[in-house]
Amino acid sequence: MPLYLPQDLLAVAYLEKEHISLESPPSPTSPLRIAILNLMPLKIETEIDFVRLLSYTSLNVELRFMRLEGHTSKNTPAEHLLQFYQTFRTLKKERIDGLIITGAPVEHLPFEEVDYWEELCEVFRWAKEKVATTLYICWGALAGLYYHHQIPKYPIDKKMFGVFPHNICTGYENIPIFRGFDSEFYVPHSRHTEVRATDIEKQTSLSILCTSPIAGVHIVMENEGQAFYITGHSEYAPLTLHKEYQRDIQKGLCIAPPEYYYPNDDCHSFPMVRWRSSAHLFFNNWLQYYVLSLCKEI
Repeated sequence: MPLYLPQDLLAVAYLEKEHISLESPPSPTSPLRIAILNLMPLKIETEIDFVRLLSYTSLNVELRFMRLEGHTSKNTPAEHLLQFYQTFRTLKKERIDGLIITGAPVEHLPFEEVDYWEELCEVFRWAKEKVATTLYICWGALAGLYYHHQIPKYPIDKKMFGVFPHNICTGYENIPIFRGFDSEFYVPHSRHTEVRATDIEKQTSLSILCTSPIAGVHIVMENEGQAFYITGHSEYAPLTLHKEYQRDIQKGLCIAPPEYYYPNDDCHSFPMVRWRSSAHLFFNNWLQYYVLSLCKEI
């Protein structure tokens, strides 16, 4: 596939076991440069998730990983970060066509109390000025909506945890980001907070594109695609929610199994994987119809 990755990235060897070829033949065209600000604790797993999805594009894509200097990762070897990640201070000097900002396990904190909040706000400002289009995912979406539009997050009574059905909102069925989508599709969610449609609808630059009768607001678009705020995790691998559930159980937390995930709600069964086709479509559509199109305008 025409995906250009850092040399010796562990995701390459892992995905070859899934028979996903990541060889990058020389191309006469300049690749799209996509940066991923990876705020997830298990960074290597997150790398694999996004490389898997982005490898299906027919476009030439060069992938860069970004780290913040104001935060020290406890779950990823420092050597890995030094080898494969560039600091924001370095990466912002380069041309970046599209940006992905992941979730982070800091929902319990007010945004301003997150130890890297000030540097993250610099990333938000830079992205709005210099990057054609940005995907803000899960906590990244809540943080982006708060910073750019002062939209608050709200705690929910129990963890939104499972794979839920979603529907495209009326009037947005034919926009490019949903090209090829079914009328109903599934997305994993794993979060303790939410944003509310009533707050988002007050912002004239924002459009709610997709909701779930259970999980609520899922995709919000800014302007004509300069940013997408996504509360779910379509990038998740089949067993990610299972691993999260097992970790919560081992911590002694009182938590129900992820909903609509295990056949017959049997947590000993292999999960039902119902979100991968729509995930592939979403990321391909974003690259094709937003990154490629909008970067020409900057």
